[in-house]
Amino acid sequence: MIRVLLADDHWLVRAGFRSVIEGEDDLEVVGEAGDGHAAVSACRELRPDVVLMDIRMPGMDGLEAARAIAGDERLASVKVVILTTFDLDDYVYGALRAGATGFLVKDSEPEELLRAVRVAAAGDALISPSVTRRLIAEFAIRGKGPEPDGRLDALTDREREVMRLVAAGLTNDEIAARLVLSRSTAKTHVSRVMTKLGARDRSQVVVVAYESGLVSPGWLAE
Repeated sequence: MIRVLLADDHWLVRAGFRSVIEGEDDLEVVGEAGDGHAAVSACRELRPDVVLMDIRMPGMDGLEAARAIAGDERLASVKVVILTTFDLDDYVYGALRAGATGFLVKDSEPEELLRAVRVAAAGDALISPSVTRRLIAEFAIRGKGPEPDGRLDALTDREREVMRLVAAGLTNDEIAARLVLSRSTAKTHVSRVMTKLGARDRSQVVVVAYESGLVSPGWLAE
């Protein structure tokens, strides 16, 4: 059972999400929070698998709350999916930098919401279909050039290749198919990349990939 915490300052929004989530046999809502401070406290108390976190809340906003959760070793297993009505601004990159696992716009279809929760819990994907990979890439390098990162020196050529595919938003199954590997081998490569980078999850791998210049916008389509 995937345990979900709802963090949004509008109770009607939380009620809508609860209705969608509780209609699924493998998902349950374990708590709600109306601001960032309450969300962090609830995570420490309830240890949910996934937090659906509104980016705009009073007091501590969703980005601050995501940073607090990502920075707490006790909450290493908690995945944060950022929710917002805005998908064309720095919130996207800010969410990744804050340690969010996913990013979803609030007007997404219920199927997208449920998929985001499941893939976040599995640690197997990053961004909802409504937010394009190219957009993430553009924000990840916006306003500055690549910055060398010595951590990449520890990666093998295959691990660098896998890291590039993770940065493109591919799941383990998609990486396996592209590189003609078994799913378990692809998963092992991804895990090794995360370990060598000291990355908490795939979102941090993406940030390092773009900031270091390992990948650039649109490279997968070239």
